[in-house]
Amino acid sequence: MQVFKFGGASVKDAEGVKNLEAVLQKTGYKNTLVVVSAMGKTTNALELVIKNYFDNKAELQSSLQDVVKYHNEILLTLFEDDNHQVYTKVKAFFDELNSILKSNKSPDYNFVYDQIIGFGELISTTIVSEYLNRIGITNNWMDARNHIKTDNYYRRANVNWETTQELITKQFNTQALNITQGFLGSDDNNFTTTLGREGSDYTAAIYAYCLNANSVTIWKDVPGVLNADPRYFENAQLLNKISYREAIELAFYGASVIHPKTLQPLQAKEIPLYVKSFLNPEASGTRIGKNITLDPMIPCFIVKKNQVLISLSSLDFSYIVEDNISEIFNLLHLYKMKVDVIQNSAISFSVCVDDNYNNLERLLHHLKAKFKVTCHDKVSLYTIRHYNQAAIDDIETDKTILLKQLTQETVQIVSK
Repeated sequence: MQVFKFGGASVKDAEGVKNLEAVLQKTGYKNTLVVVSAMGKTTNALELVIKNYFDNKAELQSSLQDVVKYHNEILLTLFEDDNHQVYTKVKAFFDELNSILKSNKSPDYNFVYDQIIGFGELISTTIVSEYLNRIGITNNWMDARNHIKTDNYYRRANVNWETTQELITKQFNTQALNITQGFLGSDDNNFTTTLGREGSDYTAAIYAYCLNANSVTIWKDVPGVLNADPRYFENAQLLNKISYREAIELAFYGASVIHPKTLQPLQAKEIPLYVKSFLNPEASGTRIGKNITLDPMIPCFIVKKNQVLISLSSLDFSYIVEDNISEIFNLLHLYKMKVDVIQNSAISFSVCVDDNYNNLERLLHHLKAKFKVTCHDKVSLYTIRHYNQAAIDDIETDKTILLKQLTQETVQIVSK
């Protein structure tokens, strides 16, 4: 078995779908599972639909029609016969989405989010599967929600590995080309759950683990894993080889090319991960595996925007000790804050977090009952792996430094 994952950028239009087919032709697709994300910026567009559902009902149908129109344009280019069954299948998904919007009674944003957002993947995989069948590449379309079972931690669900392994083993035809969705699972009540933004990489790793795959390949619009995001840093360089450990470190600190949870299941069974360009599929890309030295050995830069830096000190200038820190972390957990940096001294404690669930004001209100609180929002967190002084100087130029922390291999800098 080999597992391929194609992200939204690779299938953003009809030409992207045709290029996916070309990649399969060049690489071979026997005994292959293809995991596909939502097309282009569909996830962002559906997030707007969800926002309008809660906050702006007048714009709800308009925002939904934008999603319908986008997919219809792709369909009309790929399928000249407007009686093709793909039109019926895609329409059925949009009808189901509309039905959920009309009948939902839950006020829980996270629950509603997961019931709506996954239609992007369901529709994209249907289009890809039907197109490949039309041109003679026979494949099975599979609903990942029937395989990947999770808890009900909506928007960042945790996988039930035992049940997932059992379902995949029972239901999967390893001899065929299979097409399925990234990002999606389902809970014990069969409600849709999601694995976190950019979770399609994780989906590929879950299937690879359960199928004992030979390899996983993530197809991107970049040559492989770079030492920096070219959107924010000039002269980014390709990393030819990376160890699992290094890749896990990079993913943990926020390198967007790999989902943070992707590496653990692959490392457990020593399944190599390749990151390659769908624009140049025959290039070697980046190989991630066991006991590999970083090649080339150069500083690696990661930036996370729109972070929140919270600094706490005791109201009576007493020490910040274990009891205080335990209470702080209980609150961070309660309000679903993702912690990216921690720094403490005798009388202060600072933490840099992602406020993904928009709970910041509630958290601060709770903290202010026991601590003196300073909060900086919309800060940037820079991480440099294998840093040198020149790399640090480059990051710090023309910035206000709010926090800086160095270890042997990594420096983290929070700046305004």
